[in-house]
Parts: sequence; structure tokens; C-alpha cells
Amino acid sequence: MALADVLDLDGRWLMPGLVDRHVHFTLWSKHRNRVSVAGMGSAAEVAHAVRLALVDLEEAHRGASVPLVARGFQDALWPDIPTAEALDWAAARVGQLHRPIVLISHDLHSVWINSAAAARYGTEPGLLRENEAFDLEIALEAEEAADTRGVEARVAQAAGAAAARGVTGIMDLEMADNPAVWANRVREGLRSLRVEAGVYPQHLDATLGRGERTGKRLPDTGGLVTVGPLKVFADGALNTRTAWCFEEYPHTRDFGHSAHPRGDLQRILADARDIGFEVALHAIGDRAVAGALDAFAHTGAKGSIEHAQLIRDEDIPRFAALGIEAGVHPEHALDDREVSDKLWAGRTGRAFPYRALVAAGARLRIGSDAPVSPLDPWFGISAAVHRTRDEKPAWEPGNALTINQALHATWAAPAVRVGMLADLVAVDNDPAALDAMGLRLMPVALTMVAGHITHQSM
Repeated sequence: MALADVLDLDGRWLMPGLVDRHVHFTLWSKHRNRVSVAGMGSAAEVAHAVRLALVDLEEAHRGASVPLVARGFQDALWPDIPTAEALDWAAARVGQLHRPIVLISHDLHSVWINSAAAARYGTEPGLLRENEAFDLEIALEAEEAADTRGVEARVAQAAGAAAARGVTGIMDLEMADNPAVWANRVREGLRSLRVEAGVYPQHLDATLGRGERTGKRLPDTGGLVTVGPLKVFADGALNTRTAWCFEEYPHTRDFGHSAHPRGDLQRILADARDIGFEVALHAIGDRAVAGALDAFAHTGAKGSIEHAQLIRDEDIPRFAALGIEAGVHPEHALDDREVSDKLWAGRTGRAFPYRALVAAGARLRIGSDAPVSPLDPWFGISAAVHRTRDEKPAWEPGNALTINQALHATWAAPAVRVGMLADLVAVDNDPAALDAMGLRLMPVALTMVAGHITHQSM
């Protein structure tokens, strides 16, 4: 677009670009094309859906041992237990007992596999949680990565879909060498997103070997790729009952899962501080959040607490006092409202407590955690403001944000300024005038990254 070109927005609303500050981008690009079992109410219902999907897969890949990979199950409220035998039965019914079946949970913290998948990936059959689940997901991703052309084609399609929803930037926390991956993508021509490329401990040596630290812009990327934070886990997830809490889960003596022995988290944050990395610290349960804040306080490390789904009242002011951002994912509140009501009964007034955090001076950064929820910032904005997405009443509305608070937690910059290489979005409607569904369906007319149009529907 030349300097003299003028776009007439015809009265549309202009705002800074929208940033999804927590995604797993390559995984999201694959999940967009995978079988969905989201919303199903039992293991038996999922097994039936798997049987039907196996018939379709065999027609598409006759005789080949291509795994069936599905996504989105939530077993926390199921009346039955997900077992390998149920998936083996589904495969046997259609003559595909040899076929590996991999079901990835909604929150990515569980994987449900059949006996053939267990043999293929060298693990136990049935339901895997936390590190065992992550290991299998990594093995699956490594296997699929052999099809480089196919993977990158899906990534490009997902980037285009993100631009069509007003996304100008992401923080990518894929379990990969993200700085190297995204630098290569931009050099190969994918220039529709600014990327803050997160780093995992297993890739830290490679990152340090390249002289990379949080905030460093990578060469030959036109300023589009910067090194992000070090991603660290403090606990698990709600649906797997591994989020670490001060109170027991109902009818158990189980408080959840701490990802590190006592003292290790503080050491990890101190090491990150010393080598120039901020930390994106995953903490969902209130005990994990309190421990995360303690570790930041003791070390002086900087960064964010990602998810922060359940927080004690006394810990809410500590975010602002320590300068720690809250990376929040409002769509999860709606995905998990029934699970929260059951597993965190009596505590939901301090679950997903966005208004309380803002009132205490904390800075919120809204993301989707895609593929846990869709990479669509309007879903997160709507969920944060209205705390519902359907005919159900608002869930814990006392913790809703105003529309301005939600937008500021999603915008790439605080203002649109003359003379900047613009990351801009133009939308058809005033966000403040829309209900929950209107925000979710917001028409995006124009998206621009670094002065270049990445989407236009005017």
C-alpha cells in the first residue's frame, strides 16, 4: 500500500490490532481439521463417534495405518471411565483393530488411546495424564512433522483465518523451538502475524546458543518475530483434576498436582532471571497461583501467570504489587462452568476473577489457549464481558469486565498513532453496543500488520 493510498472506512470502528497472547499455533492449525468429540457426555458416546469416524478414515486412507486423531473430550463429569477397551471395541466393530486411535482432551492435559496406539508410541493404553500425555502429543507431532509441506500449508491457512478475525499478533507457546520455527516461516513469506515466540526448557540450550533472550528481535524477520518468555508449569488442569488447590476435590483426598518438588520452582525462576528470560508460568489452582506468586516474589523474576483460574482473595493484590501480568482465557470460564461448579463448589466466586484483578491494579492479557478454545479474540472479549455465550444466565457475573477493559487486554498497543507502522483492525459495529452473540460474530472489515493489509472484506 503506497503512502498516498487512502482507505475510506465508511464509518467503521478503527482500533489497534488484536493480539492472542497464548496459543499453540501449529497444534491449532491441525486441530481445525481433526475430528471433534467436544461436548459429548460419556465415554460410550465418544466410542460410538470414533467408530463412525474410523469408517470415514478407512475410505480416505484405505489399508494405510494412518492414526485417527480426534480432539476435545472432557471426561470430568462423565458417568463412565474412558478405557482402551472401549476404543478397541470401536475399532474391532469396523475391522480396524490395527488402527491407532488418539483422542486429545479439551485442555490438552489428557490423551485417551487404544491398544494399537500404545504399541505404536511405546506407552500404556487407556487414559494418560500430564507428562505422559504431553510425551505422547510430542511423539505424535514429531511423526506428523515429516509432512513439512502439509503442516506449513495448514499453518498458513490458520494464519489467514486469524487475520480475518482481526488478529495481528500472537504469543506462541507451542512445544517446539518456536523462535527458529517462526523466523523460518517469516523468511519463507508468512508475514501476516507478529509473533512472540515462547521457549520451553527442553529448547533452552538451543535458544541460548543463538544468543536469544526475551524481547530480542530475530534478524531477517522485519521485526515480526521476537523471543518470548520461558514457559514453565506449576500444576495441571481443572478437567483432569490436577490443578493444585488448597482444598480437596470432592469425594477424594486429592488436592491436585504440583509440577515441581518444593523449592524447584523458585530455582527455575531465578535461573530464568539470570539468563535474561521472563517466565510464562502456568498456574490454574489457587495453591499453584499462590506458589507462583511466592516464587516471583522471592526471585524478582518477571513475567506472567498463565490461566490463573482460581485465586485466593489475599493473593489478588499481589499481581500488581509484583508487576506480574495475568494471562487469562475467558472462553475457558464458559467451557468449564459446569465442571467448576462441581469440582470447585463454594469457590466459584473467586474463579476466573477478572474484575477483581483489574480492580486491584493487575494487567490482564487475554488469550485463547488455542486449540483449547478457538483462536478468535472476539470469543474471549465476549466471554470476559458477558460471562455467557448462549441462553444460560451469566456465570459469576460479578467478575465480568467492561468492554473497554476487555479490549485493552486484547489490543496490540494502547492507541492508534499517526506515523506508526500500523497494526490496525476496522470492524463494522461499535463493540460497546453488542450483546454476547453480537461480539462473537463481530464482522471484521480490515486487518493490517506493519502497514500491510492482511485481510480486507470491504
